[in-house]
Amino acid sequence: MQWVLDELAAEPTYVQRSMFGSQVALLRGKMVLGVIARKAPWNGLLICTSRDFHESLQKDFPGLAPHKILGKWLYIPQSHAHFEGLAQALSRAVLRGDPRIGIEPGTRKKRRK
Repeated sequence: MQWVLDELAAEPTYVQRSMFGSQVALLRGKMVLGVIARKAPWNGLLICTSRDFHESLQKDFPGLAPHKILGKWLYIPQSHAHFEGLAQALSRAVLRGDPRIGIEPGTRKKRRK
């Protein structure tokens, strides 16, 4: 599934990070998409967004649903019949700067010893 993020790599602000077992793409300083290939519900594409945009994104990209554990983000499983087409459409939306996709990364808290 790395191909999903590879489509974003030409963007000059592109950065890729590991996060809770996934690879997350950042563009323009915001986390936008994450790919994860483990057992369900951790096998698909995570769309970094806020709950405010869920309804409109689900309307424009049928098949998206809130992730069962990370409910603030939308998700489409790799097993979805239209996964590849939706992933490509979402990548294009990110590259166009769709304001509904992308969140500021949080700051890490220092661990107590």
